[in-house]
Amino acid sequence: MLDIQFIRENVDLVRAALKNKNREVDIDRALILADERKKLAGEVTEINRKRNEAAAARDAEAGKRLKDELKSAEEKYQTLEKELVSLLIKIPNIPSADTPVAPDESGNQVLREWGEKPAFTFEPKAHWELGKSLGLIDSEKAADVSGARFTYLKGDLALMQFALIQFAMGVMTSRETLQKIAQDAGLTVDPKPFVPVVPPVLMRSQVMNRMARLDPIDERYYFEKDDLVFVGSAEHTLGPLHMDETLPEESLPIRYVGYSTAFRREAGSYGKDTKGILRQHQFDKVEAECFIKPEDGIAEQDFLVAIQEYLMKQLGLPHRTMIICTGDMGFPDQRQIDIETWMPGQNTYRETHSADYVGGFQSRRLNTKLRRADGSTEPVHMNDATIFAIGRTLIAIMENYQQADGTIAVPTVLRPYLGKDVIK
Repeated sequence: MLDIQFIRENVDLVRAALKNKNREVDIDRALILADERKKLAGEVTEINRKRNEAAAARDAEAGKRLKDELKSAEEKYQTLEKELVSLLIKIPNIPSADTPVAPDESGNQVLREWGEKPAFTFEPKAHWELGKSLGLIDSEKAADVSGARFTYLKGDLALMQFALIQFAMGVMTSRETLQKIAQDAGLTVDPKPFVPVVPPVLMRSQVMNRMARLDPIDERYYFEKDDLVFVGSAEHTLGPLHMDETLPEESLPIRYVGYSTAFRREAGSYGKDTKGILRQHQFDKVEAECFIKPEDGIAEQDFLVAIQEYLMKQLGLPHRTMIICTGDMGFPDQRQIDIETWMPGQNTYRETHSADYVGGFQSRRLNTKLRRADGSTEPVHMNDATIFAIGRTLIAIMENYQQADGTIAVPTVLRPYLGKDVIK
């Protein structure tokens, strides 16, 4: 959420963000409400001052009258506050200066590319064909048991999932490896390791709303009776780890890497990517969440992207790094960078990673603050990033490492975890 004073001082910037992110909010109404709220807050303070005077003078009649006035003023304040907040939470974050301005994904720009697309001497298969022929993916039985967009991962593909998790956790918890990644990327950042977390997969709707991730609600599995929502990513419950806390400056950066199952209804994707495991209701992810000083925010995002690129290079997967435009970026994002990985069985690139710098947008809603050495406080800044979207990484490995005899070679870096060179 943006600070109302920031909105007041940067109205044109906020209006541009709304337009470029394809949103509509009545900014003028929000500013009027903010002024009325401020005026009413002053009235409440004055009434309380008079009540204290009446109490000191033992003036019961004045005390009763002022009590009624206070109740009325506080009710008006709460009504104003509710309407104002309902507007403020709809205002998206301000895109960074280097974010391309465009209405949709066609405006996304390639920052760099890595790796050569594999040249096959045969017609490459899509992962769902490979999964069926090798007995690794069973979507038919999953449909009988759970419905469409669920699947069973079996045998060596299930083992490869855990190999990816172990590989990722090893990198994210190694100061030496992180230092090398930062140096190779030309970044001056603290190589402080990430703390591994297995977070909850259900969270209160109010907390997800404070994370600015509840909408679109149609994408969430919501249990109204319990007021609980299934997470759509591990970062949804990693972000509130310091909700309503003030973090000392010397403790930053604080970095977490979480593994969890995630859930999305895929409400608007009927008939889209129905084959295989690309677009599922249930999937698994390794995600990073970072709490940093505002001056380190962009560098932290670049560090997270460097980690993502390192992992993909270690897996030998051709990919391109994209900066996402205003019309395609997330609601709370100030700057969004994605990685798209080549999928030869589908003859296209697919998004496999995202790195989101959200600045103080989420922390202001979460009431997570930074305490400076001089005692002053301000919203801490936050970053989140995909380390591995497990299903999509499995797809990329299957399609890029398929062989003429129908088998799948195991990437060298995963062989120690999987205990074999080839999946037959």
